[in-house]
Amino acid sequence: MALLAAHLFNTNSSWKGYDFEVMNRLHDAGYIFNPVGKQKSVQLTEEGMERGLELAKQLFGGAEANGSARHRGA
Repeated sequence: MALLAAHLFNTNSSWKGYDFEVMNRLHDAGYIFNPVGKQKSVQLTEEGMERGLELAKQLFGGAEANGSARHRGA
């Protein structure tokens, strides 16, 4: 979740270049919308955004955790 949140674009989208099993588990937990399909990105749910940003801040640091990523796609 932290990596998805740290690499956001278009407000709540992130590249889905992660293991299919992991993406399916995140979907089952309600953190991302359905990852199945030809799209190269996935959208985070509101709960996923909150959890991902919280984890990114803890793991990667304060404002830098998502500051530049949010502004890139906004």
